[in-house]
Amino acid sequence: MLDNNQLLRFTTAGSVDDGKSTLIGRLLYDSKSIFEDQLEAIENTSKKKGHEGVDLALFTDGLRDEREQGITIDVAYRYFTTPKRKFIIADTPGHIQYTRNMVTGASTANAAIILVDARHGVIEQTKRHAFIASLLQIPHVIVCVNKMDLVEYSEEAYNTVIDQFEKFSSKFLVKDIRFIPISALDGDNVVNRSENMDWYLGAPLLHTLETLHISSDINKIDARFPVQTVLRPQNDSHRDYRGYAGRVSSGVFRPGDEVTILPSGFTSKIKTIDTFEGELEEAFAPMSVSITLTDDIDISRGDMIVRSNNKAKVTQDVEVMLCWLHNNPAKPRAKYTIKHTSNEQKAMIKEVVYKYDINTLERKTDDKDLGMNDISKVKIRTTKPLMIDSYRENRITGSIILVDDSTNETVAAGMVV
Repeated sequence: MLDNNQLLRFTTAGSVDDGKSTLIGRLLYDSKSIFEDQLEAIENTSKKKGHEGVDLALFTDGLRDEREQGITIDVAYRYFTTPKRKFIIADTPGHIQYTRNMVTGASTANAAIILVDARHGVIEQTKRHAFIASLLQIPHVIVCVNKMDLVEYSEEAYNTVIDQFEKFSSKFLVKDIRFIPISALDGDNVVNRSENMDWYLGAPLLHTLETLHISSDINKIDARFPVQTVLRPQNDSHRDYRGYAGRVSSGVFRPGDEVTILPSGFTSKIKTIDTFEGELEEAFAPMSVSITLTDDIDISRGDMIVRSNNKAKVTQDVEVMLCWLHNNPAKPRAKYTIKHTSNEQKAMIKEVVYKYDINTLERKTDDKDLGMNDISKVKIRTTKPLMIDSYRENRITGSIILVDDSTNETVAAGMVV
């Protein structure tokens, strides 16, 4: 039985005009997740633009530039709830120059919906977005073959897209890929089953999203607890209390567990796990708790509590797949602040190993310049150790961002290799 409070984050991607915004609008419209005043405003805008019905894309194309051009140029976040689950949607742009926006929208997603126009099949942009979804280790990919109404609901056209997609995605690391034939404009197989495609025996999109099993996506093996702050209340009831507060990144912690503090390497045992409501018998991701230990150890923000028999890697040299997010290119051997969980250190990009050609997905070793939207494998050196896991094993302790010290702007996001 599903917990109706369980949150599913998913991102949409696809080429320009594949119908991403229309699909989201259809999901919101048919699941009755739109306020009446919003609906009235969209209906009025649709009439002004000369549309016969409601232009569903307007529910997500919120920026004025997007409405004027009829395209999505930023990540549009939308929230909706059904009786079975809560959802956060990241509607990302389809253009090549907005690769960084897709990386931003997909970085925390449980699932990715990749739209393919049934008339055109799998094109270069489809491959690009599927590659990024694989790179970001999104556990579930749902390929929606859209505009089936324009190919007369042909099962043959649908199967052609499946064959094309499976051929190039066979090398990807995505564990779960599903295919659904839809018409976002008419609502076929979006919220309700389509009467026009009785040959399709699977579930419509919303039912698939509602029943997607995401609990197993969280790493429950590697116990990681980055310390955010030290609690010392100094009141009469908690005179000697010293708690280490933070959010469990992965794994499970219980009182009595033998733990090691990184990077110092000191060991102790968990005395209590506390919350505002009281003590807990166990804590797991993504719970926010305060942990007390049986020994007084010098622990501060940025340290990490791990199980003694399962430690994170402690290193100052990190290899990451880096997506450059900023308009200004990377400066050779410039200093940046690297942020990893609750840890902040100074860092330098030591070497660009190779850069991906986003169009062909080939590795380029001769071009080492990092500009906006570039995805590269780089070596980073930090001033003090980080406690890391590979992104494939742990999306929390395996991700970093780089911040420009002079402007305090985030310039890059990376995944530990």
